[in-house]
Amino acid sequence: MPLYDFACSDCGHRFERLQKMSDPDPTICPACGKSAVSRQVTAPSFRLAGSGWYETDFKKDGDKKKNLAEAPSSAPKAE
Repeated sequence: MPLYDFACSDCGHRFERLQKMSDPDPTICPACGKSAVSRQVTAPSFRLAGSGWYETDFKKDGDKKKNLAEAPSSAPKAE
């Protein structure tokens, strides 16, 4: 389940809530009790790591995989 950030526009209280995508967002602020809560736009918290992305990771064993992160051999490499 995703973790969402919310903020009250009346008192400024910020909080997180773990909920399903289909669950309704909270409308009542847990700090002041007023109906001024809205969902905040936040950056996703995941990191892509590794040597690069491949054209496809599901090719057959005989097919050649191409690393999309590497520059083509004819292009100069950035330094």
